[in-house]
Amino acid sequence: MKKMLVGTVALITLAAPASAADLAARPYTKAPQPVVAPIYDWSGFYIGINGGGGSAHKCWDLINVGGVPIAPPVSLGCHDATGGTVGGQIGYRWQTAGWVFGVEAQGNWADFKGSNANLAAPDIQNETKIDAFGLFTGQVGYAWNNVLLYVKGGAAVVSDKYRAFDIPTGLTIVSGSETRWGGAVGAGLEFSFAPNWSVGVEYDHLFMGDRDVNFVDAAGAVAATARIGQDVDIGLVRMNYRWGGPVVAKY
Repeated sequence: MKKMLVGTVALITLAAPASAADLAARPYTKAPQPVVAPIYDWSGFYIGINGGGGSAHKCWDLINVGGVPIAPPVSLGCHDATGGTVGGQIGYRWQTAGWVFGVEAQGNWADFKGSNANLAAPDIQNETKIDAFGLFTGQVGYAWNNVLLYVKGGAAVVSDKYRAFDIPTGLTIVSGSETRWGGAVGAGLEFSFAPNWSVGVEYDHLFMGDRDVNFVDAAGAVAATARIGQDVDIGLVRMNYRWGGPVVAKY
């Protein structure tokens, strides 16, 4: 019996290493990869369209009639020229960390129109129309991934048309036109909804100052000169397509 027990123990001892060798190897598990968070980069050229509305505040002062200066000037009244606008913009932005810098040129067709009864001659109506404007600005902004908040400033140019007409008949008495340069400031908020597409809203104020405008009669002769001051407020919805800048990934 004792010999039999010793033999069994020896057999188990010899079989144990062989059984361990026959066990399958532990499967290899690959370490989990770090999560990649896409970061939007606003760098690159862009082109887009815009649309909205605006209002130009105009005040007329008569300073000359038929070559005879008027001092002090006679106020002819003020009015707001309001309406819609549509246009486009092209620009370039570059981003460093969260800061975004850019330059942009914008051109718009407009239909801002308004009038008031002439304070010096109540039967005459003074009318103003802005039919186009342009902006040439620099931008500074800060981006939170695909959301960009920016301010802008630079030069503005406006195409103005004026006329004074007889209220009872509607016939034009005198008319004038000018291309006026001034300054512009604005601010906008833009959101990228796809790798190359963004949409935003923008407000701009144009400081156009005072200018002396000659009014001509039906024969083309200068009949009067008015000093006209104006400021313009514009609200726009914009959509841009960007190219030349990557969407980068950050761990």
